[in-house]
Amino acid sequence: MSESLNGATRLYPIVGDPIAQVKSPSGVTRTLAERGHNAICVPAHVAPGDLTDFFGTMARVRNVDGVIVTVPHKFASFAFCASTTPRAKVLRAVNSIRRNPDGSWHGDMSDGQAFVQAQTGAGAKPQGARALLVGAGGAGSAIGLALLEAGVRELVVHDSDAARVDRLLGVLREQGKGEVRAGTADPTGFDMVCNATPSGMREGDPLPVAADLLRPAMSVGDVITAPEVTPLLQAARAIGCRTATGVDMFRVVQGLIVDFLLDR
Repeated sequence: MSESLNGATRLYPIVGDPIAQVKSPSGVTRTLAERGHNAICVPAHVAPGDLTDFFGTMARVRNVDGVIVTVPHKFASFAFCASTTPRAKVLRAVNSIRRNPDGSWHGDMSDGQAFVQAQTGAGAKPQGARALLVGAGGAGSAIGLALLEAGVRELVVHDSDAARVDRLLGVLREQGKGEVRAGTADPTGFDMVCNATPSGMREGDPLPVAADLLRPAMSVGDVITAPEVTPLLQAARAIGCRTATGVDMFRVVQGLIVDFLLDR
C-alpha cells in the first residue's frame, strides 16, 4: 500500500473520538484502490470541542476530497454540510461527506441502509415485520428510518435517554410510514430485534434485550464490530435465530461510503 502513495494521492480522513477502534482506514483504502482511485483513508482523533477547527482545516487542505464520520460526531457534522442527501437531511446526521465542486461539503447517512441490507442478507424479511430498535443515537436513528423505508409495519424504539427517543419518534412519524412508538427492551412478539447501542462491547456489559425472551423465528442484528459475535448474538444463535453482525454491516457500509465519496 505504501508504495502507491505519492503527491497525487487524495485524502479521506475518518474523524471520531475515540478512533483507535475503527476498522475503516484499511478497508476503505483497499476499496478505493480496487476502484482505481489513488487515495488513502486515515484516522483523525478529534474531540467534540475541536470539530469546528477540524472541518475548517480540512476545507483548506485541497487534496482532502471527503471525510468519513464516526461516533460521536454524526449529528454535529451535519452542520458543516452545505448540502446533503434526503435521508441525511431527515436525520440531520451524516456518516460520510464529499467535497462539492465549489469546495463546500455534501453529506450522506448510509448506516441504516447498511444495517438493513446486512439483516436481509442473513434472512430477515422487513416487509410487514414488527421491529424492535434498541438505541436512538446516530446509528439507531439511521436504522429506524431504513427499517421504515424497507416496509416494517411497526417499529418500537427503546433507549435509556427518553429525550433521544422522543426526538427520533418525531422525525420518523413525519415520514408517514408504518406505526412508530416508544417501548421497552422486551423482544417478545417481534420479527426483528436490532441493537444500535454499545452494550456488548465490553466484558460484563448487560445484554441490550432479554435473551431468554428471544425465539428462533426472530432475526437479530447488532452494530458492534468488536467482538464480532456479541453476547447478544451468541445467545440468539444458541436459540436458533438468524443473525447479522456489526462486521456484516461494516462490509456493506464500506462499499456504500466509497460509492458516495466517489459520487458513483
